[in-house]
Amino acid sequence: MALRLREDYRTLTGAEKAAVFLLALGEDHTARLFEYMDEEEIMEISQTMATLGKVSSGIVERLFVDFAEQMSSTSSLVGTLDSTERLLMKVMGKDKVGQIMEEIRGPAGRTMWEKLGNVNEEVLANFLQKEYPQTVAVVMSKIAPDHAARVLAMLPEGFAMEVINRMLKMEAIQKEVLDDVERTLRTEFMSNLARTNRRDSHEMMAEIFNSLDRTVEQRFMTVLEETEPDSAEKIRNLMFTFEDLGKLDPSSIQTIIRAIDKDKLPIALKGATDTLRDLFFSNMSERAAKILREDMAALGPARLKDVEDAQQYIVNTTKELEARGEIVIAAGGEEDELIY
Repeated sequence: MALRLREDYRTLTGAEKAAVFLLALGEDHTARLFEYMDEEEIMEISQTMATLGKVSSGIVERLFVDFAEQMSSTSSLVGTLDSTERLLMKVMGKDKVGQIMEEIRGPAGRTMWEKLGNVNEEVLANFLQKEYPQTVAVVMSKIAPDHAARVLAMLPEGFAMEVINRMLKMEAIQKEVLDDVERTLRTEFMSNLARTNRRDSHEMMAEIFNSLDRTVEQRFMTVLEETEPDSAEKIRNLMFTFEDLGKLDPSSIQTIIRAIDKDKLPIALKGATDTLRDLFFSNMSERAAKILREDMAALGPARLKDVEDAQQYIVNTTKELEARGEIVIAAGGEEDELIY
């Protein structure tokens, strides 16, 4: 019985395209690709191969052209940490996959020293102060000077001086020593850093609370203050609210006024304290402040929801301005004090 000749590319199903593609690649390549598939996928493709019949060279060529075009399209593939991990789990052991994923999830950089350059100085200092001064001296000599300076400033003073003395007396670092330090960093520091959520959970919750409807946020916070008072305090300290605009310098307030929709300001200030209102009035021209007061008076009673929405809009705009580097939201520490 003669096998039918497949010549119409448009009639091929997805499974048939996969079967033709794998047959054209040859046994060795197909065997390697099967390692990435589950049994059900292999069974479907195998059954399709067995009933495929003869396929014209024109169809094979068209299939490869289409495949190449799809692979070059930016929208054809989406890679994520989860999909990468699932793929690796099919071809290698769990321990090896864990090591690779820790490396991927850790700070960016090709070498260990580049990776350290992308680690927050406080996180790095907390780890290094538990190491030998000689180890810390090696690390300080390998990372960028400005990063090393910030890390040293966070170490206990006596320990930092010991590190500095070791650095001053340090000659050319032997490769064995470097390898040993790198191994220590990889096994004791980078792996732990990759396993933990590098973003503080309280900071994440503060952002979520900032985006909640005010009444919902207050309800959650009240419960949290009763059940987890320490967490509630941390979240409250990290949250940026409309009232916190009062902590900004005049230049920042003026930048915010220029950036926001002017129709939102009268209703937002309806629910503000006199001090915050005066801060906005004092950073406008007399004429603009007079118009704003008149607009607020003309509004009459305002719904609480409308006031809160307008205030949240201004808070969100303020955060966007900070993200773009146009203003600075001070955290309240000594380093944030302004010198005139």
